[in-house]
Amino acid sequence: MILVTGGAGFIGSHIVDELINNSYNVIVADNLSTGRMENINNSAIFYNIDIKDKTRLETLFINNKIKYIIHLAAQASVGYSMKYPICDANENIISSLNLIELAKKYNIKKLIVSSTAAVYGEPQYLPIDENHNANPSSYYGLSKLTMEKYIELSNIDYIIFRFSNVYGPRQIPEGEAGVVSIFMDYFINNNEINIFGDGNQTRDFIYVKDIAKILFLCIKNDNMTKEIINISSNVSISINELYEKLKHITKKDLKVNYLEERRGDIKHSLLNNSKLINYIDIKLTNINAGLEKTIKEIKCR
Repeated sequence: MILVTGGAGFIGSHIVDELINNSYNVIVADNLSTGRMENINNSAIFYNIDIKDKTRLETLFINNKIKYIIHLAAQASVGYSMKYPICDANENIISSLNLIELAKKYNIKKLIVSSTAAVYGEPQYLPIDENHNANPSSYYGLSKLTMEKYIELSNIDYIIFRFSNVYGPRQIPEGEAGVVSIFMDYFINNNEINIFGDGNQTRDFIYVKDIAKILFLCIKNDNMTKEIINISSNVSISINELYEKLKHITKKDLKVNYLEERRGDIKHSLLNNSKLINYIDIKLTNINAGLEKTIKEIKCR
């Protein structure tokens, strides 16, 4: 039995689908603050629960034989973290501590968690490997890094995955990591495009179904233990280039407004995925194919 926190959300629901398609029994724990009921696979066991509530969370462990935890529930907006750092800490640190304590108490085989490229802060070199200094420039990055440190000191088996910018179907148009979804929302509704800064900032985008496949494969890999691993495409494109790609796919030419840079945003981010590729043999989806698949699924809703 695998517990997936945030399993009704964008990334979590795709991971749940992948696990169930490969015959795993899955429990979804989600308070539906950003997750959606329609995202939840019908074969999953669903608990509407806030994992900050440790007493209620423990009932899942009492009533089910959980062997693995995939922890995705989080506050994932840089901007929100800068405005509401206490809320960000509660969501990303306190909830994770609850899971760590219960994982120890109930002898969970492995805790797999999602972290972020934001823990690195402004890069000293590109692409960023796992040995790069962690010096976050936002409270979001800081809360995720703090979560990582608690896990490392917990003496449980774990894999910490640092995601680059994930995109794909079911993503809501909110948060920095949702820039693809935000742009798609603009294009679908024929709205003007707002870009913070000059648009030359670069990001490394990874298709969500690749993430799902990777996390499924890592459960089966006993060699992956007590590791921190980047998940990325290792390909960098600018926000302006992203706009041009969507413009080409949708055949729409929308007006672009360049706004003031946001506090906490990183200028360039590109993660080295060599460590991941050494563990897992997977062909990653290129950005053009991923954007086309995403738009196609959105239109089919």
